Amino acid sequence: MSKLTFHFVVLLSLANIVLSSSSNALPFQVGEKLEYNLSWGFIPVGTASLEVHSPPNLNDDQYLLVKFSVRTNSFADAFYKVRTTIESTVTSDFSKSIVYRKSQEEGSTKKQIVVKFDYDQNKAIYNEGGQTRSQITIPNQVFDPLSIAYFFRLQQLSPNQKTVLPTCDGKSFREIIVRTTKKKKISVPSGKYYAIETIPEMQNLRGVFKKSPDGILRVWYSLDDERLPVKISSKVVVGSFKAELTKFVRGK
Repeated sequence: MSKLTFHFVVLLSLANIVLSSSSNALPFQVGEKLEYNLSWGFIPVGTASLEVHSPPNLNDDQYLLVKFSVRTNSFADAFYKVRTTIESTVTSDFSKSIVYRKSQEEGSTKKQIVVKFDYDQNKAIYNEGGQTRSQITIPNQVFDPLSIAYFFRLQQLSPNQKTVLPTCDGKSFREIIVRTTKKKKISVPSGKYYAIETIPEMQNLRGVFKKSPDGILRVWYSLDDERLPVKISSKVVVGSFKAELTKFVRGK
């Protein structure tokens, strides 16, 4: 249970990076909302959502705000309560991240994290609890763990692709190799989809996956125009987690 948020965010951090994409070509728009149910094995443990917004106090034509929220249900709250929200402000063409915010409440852990990406100095500045904790060097274009999830939706997928994904959480800059496998018909609460499976290589991941040599992550993206992440699963040392799409609200 302690890795619930970690699993979901990492699983969604699978993307093909298209630096030349225009905002008119994006398959998602302001107002889009994806809702998921979460389960640990066969036990329902909570819900999660992904949303696209216009960021407050910023030029709507230049930036987008993507938001991820996860919360455990009353049953799981008794063991490990989760109320975590993550926000990513990105350029409207999704060419780079601007600000990454995480409000984390998981069990006894409570953190407020802000990462600012300064491209004039090529630095990512990590702030926790109102104090700057670290700065690291970044390239001219970089993506945080949430915003990069949306890049997998920017172009058509096909079997046997290999993609190297650069990402930065403010503490480290890493590259994750992701491979697509086969197409499959997926049935989830929101409907039936033809989707393609993607799997990252475990040696490039950190955290709980280091302790699970047989661990595996999978995410299935729909093969329609929206390219939705319809099903997500992980199998690691602490158990098996699954997220399935229950509702899709299209943006305007």
